[in-house]
Amino acid sequence: MARMDYSSRDVVELAAQGGQPDALFELGLIYCTGRDGTVDLVEAHKWFNLSAMRGNDEAKRYRLELARDMSKMDVARAQKLAREWLSTVH
Repeated sequence: MARMDYSSRDVVELAAQGGQPDALFELGLIYCTGRDGTVDLVEAHKWFNLSAMRGNDEAKRYRLELARDMSKMDVARAQKLAREWLSTVH
């Protein structure tokens, strides 16, 4: 039997495909802390935004904090990425 190695990001991304708020929030944490890679505030904002839209209040707070440290262009890009993700989820 072949063994497949997955990072925590891979596992969470698979879970997030179903749009579960906690999985989306966890992806935001991964990207804002740089766990499993480098810090990416645009991606973090995107995932916190999606989680917040699904009712995660903590994601709302994190999204606001990130937005304070991001340029308006970066926030707009994160929002665009969130909309694109929503258009691919059924």
